[in-house]
Amino acid sequence: MSIEQITASLVVLLLLAYVAEPISRIVRLPYCSVLVIVGFIASEVAVMSGLDTGIRAENFHDLIFYVFIPVLVFESAYRIDKRLLADNIGSIIFLAVIGLFLTASLAAVGLFFGIAHPTGFPFIAAMLTGAILAATDPVAVVSRLREIGAPERLTVLLEGESLFNDATAIVLFSLFVSMALSLDSAVTPSQVITEFLRIFLGGLATGAVVGLAAGLSGRIVKGQIMNGMLSLIVAYGAYLLADGPLEVSGVMATLSAAIVMSLLRVDKPLGDADKKHDYMWDVIAHIANATVFIIMGVTVTLSMFEERWLAMLIAIVAVLVARAVSVYGSLSLLGLMQSRPVDLRSQTVMVWGGLRGAVALALALSIPVSLDYWWTIQSIAFGVVLFALFIQAPTIRWLVDRLDIRGRG
Repeated sequence: MSIEQITASLVVLLLLAYVAEPISRIVRLPYCSVLVIVGFIASEVAVMSGLDTGIRAENFHDLIFYVFIPVLVFESAYRIDKRLLADNIGSIIFLAVIGLFLTASLAAVGLFFGIAHPTGFPFIAAMLTGAILAATDPVAVVSRLREIGAPERLTVLLEGESLFNDATAIVLFSLFVSMALSLDSAVTPSQVITEFLRIFLGGLATGAVVGLAAGLSGRIVKGQIMNGMLSLIVAYGAYLLADGPLEVSGVMATLSAAIVMSLLRVDKPLGDADKKHDYMWDVIAHIANATVFIIMGVTVTLSMFEERWLAMLIAIVAVLVARAVSVYGSLSLLGLMQSRPVDLRSQTVMVWGGLRGAVALALALSIPVSLDYWWTIQSIAFGVVLFALFIQAPTIRWLVDRLDIRGRG
């Protein structure tokens, strides 16, 4: 595409995101859900008109992981309530690591035996799908929970879990892809754990160093514009450094860099410069989020629902059951060792609010087409994500009302 076409596409995406907001209020659907609908309709109109959107399934992964994920992770980690994060870090890490492994395993078993086609959908395909669908992306739910006055602890648990478990899911997915391509299933659990720790902790350490350097620099170089530039450099620089030459988790690097950098920000009431800095990230994150969901709509095709609807239904049930077992089991077990465990009502909201979104789709769309079952996995991922956006997200308010958890800690 030429630079003129790229610019025009960006303008159209921003216009669609702008138009979707009043529509979401009129039809009373979550903003993210309306963005997917708008993206799908716009792409269909473009195709019928003979226009080329320039968006392909094969470049969706790069768009998500190298353009949008760094700013989305940085903004969430930079702005998250650090006190609540520290208070609940045990629950968050437990859910993001142990809970994710459990969700991926149970979902894989459910999919394998549910589809019951070992030739067309072998167990390695089920494991790949389980790793993809274990990554949560509760953007639509977290914004909804804040609107309706749900406890801040609940939103921090959902948001924190999502931040940390993306790295876990990406590591698992990468290992399973290597196994599928090499047809080598002789990978031991100790090898998986060792590789996971290297990538996860390596990204954490890389981000901490970058965040420390940036935080100290921010105290020396004054000015809201310069510090705004610095935060953008950190968001992308930490990610690219970790994901590129160091070959560790870029997601974890950006996350830890954002947390360290925000902790080093001078502790004082927000002045005009800080407010403008936060407003800048509000706008950037909103644009990134909106664009991701519009692109989801653009990449949806009707054929996948016609050909793989049964596999989608099996996956939805498997994921919901796996999520329930993971959340209730993990938090109940952890609660035995906590003075203030997560109550059952909040756990129920977390089960229903653990949506699948941009990361799941990006992983699904990066599956090598040399694998015979790539189309099935992609279709399943789309089905589960759309179920999350159009069934789970819109009903979260009803669930919170039924459980009466507003204002609970």
